[in-house]
Amino acid sequence: MSIKFGTDGWRAIISKDFTFENVQKVSQAIAGHFKGKGVSFVVGYDWRFLSEKYAELVTEVLSANDIKVFLSDKAVPTPLVSLAIKNKKLSGGIMITASHNPPDYNGIKIKAHYASSADQTITKSVESLLEKNKVKTLPLKDAIASGAVEMVDLKADYIKFMKSYIDLDLLKKSKLKVLVDCMHGVGDGYIKEVLKDTGVQITEMRIGRDPLFGGVNPEPIPKNLGPVFEEMKKGKFDIAIVNDGDADRIAAVMPKGEYISAGQIMALLLLHFIEDKKWTGSVVKTVTNTALIERIARKYKLKLHETPVGFKYICKIMLEEDVLIGGEESGGIGVKGYIPERDGMLLGMLLIEMMAHRKKGILQIMSDIEKEYGKFCYTRIDMEYADDKKKKLMESLKKAPPKKILDKPVVETKSYDGFKFILEDGSWLTMRLSGTEPILRVYAEASSKDLAQKYIELGKKIALSV
Repeated sequence: MSIKFGTDGWRAIISKDFTFENVQKVSQAIAGHFKGKGVSFVVGYDWRFLSEKYAELVTEVLSANDIKVFLSDKAVPTPLVSLAIKNKKLSGGIMITASHNPPDYNGIKIKAHYASSADQTITKSVESLLEKNKVKTLPLKDAIASGAVEMVDLKADYIKFMKSYIDLDLLKKSKLKVLVDCMHGVGDGYIKEVLKDTGVQITEMRIGRDPLFGGVNPEPIPKNLGPVFEEMKKGKFDIAIVNDGDADRIAAVMPKGEYISAGQIMALLLLHFIEDKKWTGSVVKTVTNTALIERIARKYKLKLHETPVGFKYICKIMLEEDVLIGGEESGGIGVKGYIPERDGMLLGMLLIEMMAHRKKGILQIMSDIEKEYGKFCYTRIDMEYADDKKKKLMESLKKAPPKKILDKPVVETKSYDGFKFILEDGSWLTMRLSGTEPILRVYAEASSKDLAQKYIELGKKIALSV
């Protein structure tokens, strides 16, 4: 098979391409890239099918290649692996997860020494080293006995840091009732643990290990959130926080069951940092993220960067300058004063902190924002789209891009990650290919849900015409 690293790692179907043999091949290539004296790695894994076994295989290959390995003693969220790299000053890390992909997938995320996703220089080098060297392995029990592998608790340091980052004194006075939907992912219990000594009442749902994730993809988008919508309509909670399978992404739900997209969450937290915490810094958003962020940055005269989709592009800028917040539309958001990495659990706690600081419900806060900045209705669909059609579609859009979207003139086209067509009123339609699956993603934002949906239908029509 052709092993390729997408926007954040290599993902493939378990037993078809994601096999023990291929995991060992990838691990050997990673060892080949990072080889050298004093190289050290942390290895973590999630609750997907066989993740602990894949983590063991990775560890056996790395240790056989003279890389010191700190192996997590339990399944953990991805951010814990990145934080361990920073705290222990390691060369890098590996997380066994397919993030939000379907249950029959697993994957490998490579984390670099800067405590975030490996950039293309690293992943391309790893790809070039595949099958260049014979796979070496050292049985785990022997590696542990020799000291080449050390079992570690990554959770304790994470909880300690979060308790220093979140304003727990403020939250001790809070009476907020919060629903946390873990989606059967490894974020189970973390927010509750950090906030246990505050006045915030946490209720969890979809907890515990289920490799089938209750029959949906562990991605916090509306079509997968039926159970949490129903709970929120009952009026018992002030907000719901939802994390994906490896807990590095976020979505939220308001009372009455109204969805808060990741772009809206990023805008909320940007305002929280500027207005409540009085923090400063630049802002980074991906091309598919909401225009609301642009309006806020413009009002406060903040430097704004726009990147292709993929947190590694955001991370690069976070490493180069003082970034207040940077994020993707898919729920991966990084914040100042932490690591240049996504963390859906931290973001959820920051939303709670914002509500407590303003002494307002999330519905009122969202209403205030809409009055000042306007209404932004965002939507997205993922279409199954054969790999052999992907190139044809992109070539077609390059040669003959639409001049109008529903009779509205296209005033700007961006093509550095798929194609984004921006209209004169600021609304937009984007068509972008997945880097890891046979999928076309169609995104739209407009002043109403109906109009955004009409843009989506037009995007589908264009795609199906190829």
